Amino acid sequence: MLDPRYVRDNPEEVARLLLKKNFNLDIEQMQQLDSERRAVQTQAQNRRADKKRLSRQVGTLIGQGMTPEEARLQVTDQLAELDSELAALESREKELLARWNRFFMSVPNLPEEAVPEGKSEACNVELRRWGTPPRFDFTPADHVDLGAALGLDFNAGAKLSGSRFVVIRNKLARLHRALAQFMLDVQVDEHGYQECYTPYLVQSQALEGTGQLPKFAEDLFRTSTEGQHEPHYLIPTAEVSLTNLVRETVLDAQQLPIKLTAHTPCFRSEAGSYGRDTRGMIRQHQFDKVEMVCITHPSASARTLEDMTTHAEAILQKLELPYRVMALCGGDLGFGAARTYDLEVWLPGQQQYREISSVSNCRDFQARRMQARFRDPETGNPALVHTLNGSGLAVGRTLIAVMENCQDARGCIHIPEALHPYMGGVKVIERQT
Repeated sequence: MLDPRYVRDNPEEVARLLLKKNFNLDIEQMQQLDSERRAVQTQAQNRRADKKRLSRQVGTLIGQGMTPEEARLQVTDQLAELDSELAALESREKELLARWNRFFMSVPNLPEEAVPEGKSEACNVELRRWGTPPRFDFTPADHVDLGAALGLDFNAGAKLSGSRFVVIRNKLARLHRALAQFMLDVQVDEHGYQECYTPYLVQSQALEGTGQLPKFAEDLFRTSTEGQHEPHYLIPTAEVSLTNLVRETVLDAQQLPIKLTAHTPCFRSEAGSYGRDTRGMIRQHQFDKVEMVCITHPSASARTLEDMTTHAEAILQKLELPYRVMALCGGDLGFGAARTYDLEVWLPGQQQYREISSVSNCRDFQARRMQARFRDPETGNPALVHTLNGSGLAVGRTLIAVMENCQDARGCIHIPEALHPYMGGVKVIERQT
């Protein structure tokens, strides 16, 4: 959430930056709501002051010779009237505060000035490339056609759960597992992340903290159990559970940075995809990901974004998969992100680069929603941390990239050398007959 005081004091500047994200800040509504809220707040404070004055008046009347009972009777009618007014004002104050919070919970994070201008992903800016797309002396197949004889079973997935689910079998399933283990080992052993195992079901407060709720409720899978007071939600990414580990916490500055990683399934309804990528594993309702989360000092978050991007790149480089790094333009930037880099891996079957990791700096946007703070040693006061998250990497899309880049003319998959220790001696996944 943005700092309401900053928005109130700098509405034109905030509105200008939010236009980069194709978001129109309703300044008039905000100012009207703020003015009404503050007016009611002042009236309530005045009525509370009047109650205190009347309470002191009782003591004065007793000092002038009245009995305590006579003194209280003297102000009973006035107190009753004040109590009635105050109750109405406090109810109105609560209602306006809820509307004020809902308003700001719907406003996205400010993009950094360096974020490229643009309305859509077509305006993203390429920063660099690594590797050369492989050349084949045959027409490369995509992962769907390859997978039919290797263990990708979309019919079984649909039979069990409907569209956009898949069953993976045999050595291809082992490759999927090997990729997740390999990614975790690199992030933990080489980049210093702390491995975590977290719940796959979270309460609504966790999703509010990282920004998925209330705005993106339709993208989430929600549980419904008879008699359950509060529903749970399946996590759309381990960013939610990992980042919320510091919710409502005041950290020691020396604890920063906190670097966390986890391998989890992710669940998304893909409500806004409108039929995109319905073929194959590119856009599934359930997929696996190794997530990276960093909790940092505000002065370190810009550098941390660059570091986390290289941590994701390291996986692709070790697997020898060609990719490019893109700086997202404002119109393609996520709700909670101030700046994002996407890694896009080359897929020969599609003859294009496709996103395989997204690394974002959310600055203090999530921290304010979560009240995640550290004690500033210079002032002794709590200050908001900065939070960052990124994929290190999406396991299913990495599986697709390995299949398509490492295929041969027979439709077999040659396992990248970095994965050999994880495959129990298997170096080639042969077509099943």
